[in-house]
Amino acid sequence: MTLAAALPGDLGDLLAPYLTRQRWYAGPDELGPGGVSVLETAELCSTGGGSCRLYLALVEAAGSRYQVLVGERPAGEHAELLQGHGDSIIAGLEDRYLYDATVDAELAKELLAIVTGGAEAATRVRPVGAEQSNTSLVYDDRIILKLFRRLVAGNNPDVAVTTALYGVGFTHVARPHGVWRRGDYDLGFAQEFLAGGAEGWALALTSLRDFYNSGLDDPAAAGGDFSMEAQRLGAVTAKLHLAMAEAMGVDRDLLVSGRYAALVGSVRDRLLGVAADGTLPRRRVEVASERLEAVSQPGPAIRVHGDFHLSQVTRADSGWYVLDFEGEPARPLEERLQPTSALKDVAGMLRSFDYAARFALQERGTADAEGLGAAAGAWASHNGAAFVAGYLDQDGIDSLLPPDVDREAVLAAYELDKALYELGYERAYRPAWEAIPRAALARITDRLAG
Repeated sequence: MTLAAALPGDLGDLLAPYLTRQRWYAGPDELGPGGVSVLETAELCSTGGGSCRLYLALVEAAGSRYQVLVGERPAGEHAELLQGHGDSIIAGLEDRYLYDATVDAELAKELLAIVTGGAEAATRVRPVGAEQSNTSLVYDDRIILKLFRRLVAGNNPDVAVTTALYGVGFTHVARPHGVWRRGDYDLGFAQEFLAGGAEGWALALTSLRDFYNSGLDDPAAAGGDFSMEAQRLGAVTAKLHLAMAEAMGVDRDLLVSGRYAALVGSVRDRLLGVAADGTLPRRRVEVASERLEAVSQPGPAIRVHGDFHLSQVTRADSGWYVLDFEGEPARPLEERLQPTSALKDVAGMLRSFDYAARFALQERGTADAEGLGAAAGAWASHNGAAFVAGYLDQDGIDSLLPPDVDREAVLAAYELDKALYELGYERAYRPAWEAIPRAALARITDRLAG
């Protein structure tokens, strides 16, 4: 049975209000009649003697494609599974009701079998909350299934990169259990669930709170010193880059032939835009830009993580694990897939240390923030140095980096690029945080102009 035969012909119109309630939907707040086109449909399975069904719908709305997993149960059946999930209701029909199947444990367990080709089964399933662009389900605290809601043709970067890394023996990613692909689209990815793991961001904030409460000037002397973990994370990052190079190759000409110059030109233009509003002295921007432009050997290019920060790493009993290789969501997919300097990821993590330190200050209120500004800088510098030391100490990593004479400037170029990206984001979504990247731009340009 196909979905088109089983469900009303106006399925697109039924899905319109449901779509606009979802966090992963990226279109306008309202979709009128005909606003959702149903592109492809299929019945995936049925349970309960055929009374409960799971369907897949690939739809298009406002120029983007999405996958919707539709559950169907008979009218009159107790809908306890929908309690607290009002946004998951699609439609109530005369003889049945339709809903987002990911809230139905029975159907979600069937979905795991579909994605893993029957290799995995589970007795318990729970959703992961607060996601923006995907839906994830955890099975028996052993497997996590990520469902890609907004679809882009081609291999999903998270699937492709994680699978390639695991294939060359990089075990600091969650082990793949299955990929669900239909036509040109990756729909789902099942991986090992890192039970008991602690997000890097949470660990950093714990260290910062301890340091700020200690009254000490030296973060190394505080009880919650994070530097050993930062150093271990640096070593894992270097291993990640070496595995990326092995799995996906190294381009030793791309940055030299113009990609680095294009980055520097973009950074310079955006910095001059910031200088125009009086935040940065124009002369400092010009001197810093000249230092970046003087680089003669920016180093090789490889595939990198692309959105590397403390919320993209988890500390488990067996060490640090790297998550989510989809790249910065605000950048075009084609740009995210391009090889670049390994220092882009190093810069991203250094910026994350700075963000963590400033965020922990904001938690304490204005008075404390003013008094602890130097402490925040000390924590970020201390742990950033430990991270870089762990990174550079890894055998073989020098082969993926610029020579020593140019390394600091290339790293600064990527730090500035990241801080400018952050500034645009904060202006658009969190104006109260705009001071964090602005201060970083001042520090980095001052260091280059020094």
